[in-house]
Amino acid sequence: MPFSLLAKTYAVSLVVFLAMDAVWLGLVARGFYRDQLGVLLRPDVQWWAALVFYLLFVAAILVFVVVPSAGQRSTLQVALLGGFFGFVAFATYDLTNLATLKGFPIVVAGVDLVWGFVVSAVVSSAGFATLNWLS
Repeated sequence: MPFSLLAKTYAVSLVVFLAMDAVWLGLVARGFYRDQLGVLLRPDVQWWAALVFYLLFVAAILVFVVVPSAGQRSTLQVALLGGFFGFVAFATYDLTNLATLKGFPIVVAGVDLVWGFVVSAVVSSAGFATLNWLS
C-alpha cells in the first residue's frame, strides 16, 4: 500500500477524530466532566499530551482496524471493529482509574466507554471509506 494513500487516509481520520472530540469535549460533555471530576481537572490543558494521544490513537485505528479491513469487510463490520477497539482502549484508562483512584466516578467511566466506542466507530468508518475511495 503506497505511503501517500496511508497518509491521506490518516489525515482524514485525524480530522474526523479531532472534530468529533472538539464538539464532545468543548460543547456536549464539557459541564459533565467539570461536574464529575472537579478538582481532578487541570486548570491548564497540557496540549502536547493531548496531541500525542490523538496522533497515536488515530495511527492505531489505521494499523489495527482500517488497513487490515481494506477490501475485505463492510463498513458496518469496520465500524463495529473500530468501536470495539475504542471501547477497549478507553476501558484501559477508565477501568484503571476506577481500580486505582479514590473517588473516580463510575458514571464517567460509563460515559467514556460509550464515547470511545462511538468516536472510534465513526473514525474507523471514515478511514475505511477514504481508503476504499482513494484506492
